[in-house]
Amino acid sequence: MKRQKYIQSASVALTITMLACALLLTFTISDYYIFNRAGQFNVLFVISQWVKKSGLLLIPMAIFYKKRCCADIAKYFLPLFIILSCALFEDFFDITKVAETDAQIIYNQVNLFMPKWLNMALFFVQNAAMLALCALLFVRDGFKAQARSFIFLAPAMLACMPLNIFENFFDINAIPADSFLRFKNFTVWHLIAILILAGFTIASYYFLKNKNAAQRNGYLGAMAIVLLLQYHSKDSMVMGDGYNVYHTVLACVPLFICNIGVYVASLSVFLKKKTLYSIAFFVHAVGALSVFVYFGKDEMSNYGIFCSYSILYFCLTHALLFALSVLPSALGMYKFNMKDCIVPLIYYFIVIVAASVCSALVTSASMTWHTPDGIYLDENSLIMPNYAFTQINPLPFSVPAVWVIKIWNYDVNMLYILGLYAAYVALFFAFTGIYYAFIAVRGKVLASERFKIGQAAAGELAAAENDDKSENDRT
Repeated sequence: MKRQKYIQSASVALTITMLACALLLTFTISDYYIFNRAGQFNVLFVISQWVKKSGLLLIPMAIFYKKRCCADIAKYFLPLFIILSCALFEDFFDITKVAETDAQIIYNQVNLFMPKWLNMALFFVQNAAMLALCALLFVRDGFKAQARSFIFLAPAMLACMPLNIFENFFDINAIPADSFLRFKNFTVWHLIAILILAGFTIASYYFLKNKNAAQRNGYLGAMAIVLLLQYHSKDSMVMGDGYNVYHTVLACVPLFICNIGVYVASLSVFLKKKTLYSIAFFVHAVGALSVFVYFGKDEMSNYGIFCSYSILYFCLTHALLFALSVLPSALGMYKFNMKDCIVPLIYYFIVIVAASVCSALVTSASMTWHTPDGIYLDENSLIMPNYAFTQINPLPFSVPAVWVIKIWNYDVNMLYILGLYAAYVALFFAFTGIYYAFIAVRGKVLASERFKIGQAAAGELAAAENDDKSENDRT
């Protein structure tokens, strides 16, 4: 018993070390740079890095959720690719972004903060932790493996796929801005994105509703881990190729309403706390849904074509966020009451205030940055993180600046901020109203079905009794 306890304690410590190193490595350009430039690197190395991404899902599921299938895949599949990554890295740690403009020189001063020695140290510590964990899984579970376990390898690889990998097959700069392939509001691609959101959530509900509690927790935990893994891929992308209109690591500060929702929804699944469930359901479900319905003015977004990293990342992370926000309630794991809205309303107010202040501070700071030659960012190149839409109005009308507060060098339109808060609060209550209407309708439908089933059963019972009576009379 003590032996198993020691193994579990060591496994948890090594898993935390592995995940911490993986998180820090996302703040390097090299982490995702290779996946859309596979031809420039050793293909085996690129594949090994992808496999290691799947290990960030498999190992936590094996350690924290005791999933034997994940343990079997991890201990027999991961070690070879971990060793290959240690042997084939070549120029991986020398990847950087060449600055072609004054703005890019300044952006590099912000982005390239991790020294090469630290990048290498984190890389090899992560590999060592993964190998040690694979060894501990052998010690914990033995050498036997179920053949059916390896069925889950393909889904794990698919879930952890580097979403920029499709960019090996096209050059976005060669596709015209008005091309049918471009993703914009109210196009066929927009409709498909909404259908994916609805279809994924409904399919997940019907898949999970007949599972037991342990199975539900396992699948929801896996969804949360995938959401966090794919969310943090953006850290590396914004520093290298950019995500949407963002090109600095400051865009990774989790003050966008959906970004902070990634953590809240994931923690609600891991910790099963009522407050986190209520915040995820009341605030972040609507946040994810609202940006799916309207992505903002086309000129403030640049998602590329339907299979570009930016749109694939957006659709996957927001679909997972919405599903994780509503499924606990839909599955009966948590019941939302109107009194539960108080904490989420306070929470959202704090987020809006923090986002407004931080947006203003980042933009103000960017006004002071300059190249070694003393050249400052021009107005079009200033960093506008726009946390929680607090800087750039996504709607096709402007809000007059009748109440302005200056934070350092930036003027904050308080009327717009208050209107933004009020608009989202209205959406929160509207969504909750729809939820209650759905519950009421579903209750009546289920009651009607139960009544019909009861009537049918009573009829069958009466018929059976009549048959028995007739048989007795004949006897």
